[in-house]
Amino acid sequence: MASLEKRGDSFRIVFRYGGQKYRHELKTGNEREANALLGRLEDNLILLERGKIDPPADGNLALFLLSDGKLSDKPKVEISLPLSMFFRRYREEYPTAAKESNTRYTEGVHMRHLERIIGSRTGVRLITAEMLQRYVNQRSKEEGRNGEPLSHATVKKEIGSLASIWNKWGVQAGLVSGPAPTKGLIYAKTRIDQPFQTWEQIEQRIKRGGLSVAEQDELWESLFLSIAQVEKLLAHVKKTARFGFVYAMFAFAAYAGCRRSEALRSEIDDVDFGSGMVRIREKKKDNTKAFTFRFVPLAPPLATAMRDWFDHHPGGRMLVCEQPNVPVTPQMAAHYFRWAVEGSKWDVLRGWHVLRHSFISNCARKGVDQRMIDTWVGHTTTEMAARYRHLFPEPQLKAMKLVFGA
Repeated sequence: MASLEKRGDSFRIVFRYGGQKYRHELKTGNEREANALLGRLEDNLILLERGKIDPPADGNLALFLLSDGKLSDKPKVEISLPLSMFFRRYREEYPTAAKESNTRYTEGVHMRHLERIIGSRTGVRLITAEMLQRYVNQRSKEEGRNGEPLSHATVKKEIGSLASIWNKWGVQAGLVSGPAPTKGLIYAKTRIDQPFQTWEQIEQRIKRGGLSVAEQDELWESLFLSIAQVEKLLAHVKKTARFGFVYAMFAFAAYAGCRRSEALRSEIDDVDFGSGMVRIREKKKDNTKAFTFRFVPLAPPLATAMRDWFDHHPGGRMLVCEQPNVPVTPQMAAHYFRWAVEGSKWDVLRGWHVLRHSFISNCARKGVDQRMIDTWVGHTTTEMAARYRHLFPEPQLKAMKLVFGA
């Protein structure tokens, strides 16, 4: 019915209608784009032959068919940027201050995977849900940490990055029309995060055997340290940390329950010895603002650690820094954590979040009201609260005894 011909560096469509042969230059060398245009023309040619649409009285029949019967001449040309160019323009044009540097870094990693599998030369307007499903399927078979299949959560985040760039920037820039074709994509079943567990509980489960390396890693991700273990860890870090701010950051995360990013953006004035409160600069609650605040009581061990750190602080306003007013990057913070624990019993700790887990869990075990904990740590989801709800044993035991007796 219709076919493509390669003429030099670009394609053209050749088709017949009413006994006459037509040729139309597509002005593209992208084979996928040319095939998509060929399919559109063939679909509309069938409708034309069945009388579903009327041919133009004059003008260009090929343009008429390629535009779904809307145009007969001088159509608006929709440029389909290659995916690599689409991403490059986003990096150059999207305001740097609108997103955290760590978010932009992660997006960069995701964009490289998207280009690698979808194709850097693929026109962004030609990306379909079918293509994205193939991406999901292929990425899900690739190896993650320890040689295990990549986590479905990671694949969803990569697709989420594409959708965010497409919908929040690409549409407004006129480079794509309509939302990203991500609706209805099928991922592997979601696994529920493990509830917070003690070191002893995790070691006992591993000792029973039968767990893969990935399953053991998942258990250690749910670890929380007892108060005594937190103190021993901090004593170890104080001896081994390469810089004073590393110990200060460990103490800040352990006794304020903050996230890594929150510790890194904290300032000296956020620790108020007079009021006995710590101000945490958070970004999770409102992405339209640079940050919002929450407040946590200043724990005595944290007050001691901060006074000692401020006596040796290099200057400037940042709480965590090696040089005045030069913030530590999230990537370097991850390295500093690993360097502080490697080669010791603490090597099983997976990252800064273990200190936040420990703060939450120890508060729960001491009977602090869950609503107060949520206020201190900035929880906004019931899923996270469910990970430590089992650590409130007394009210649950009392309720059970009311039913079944002592």
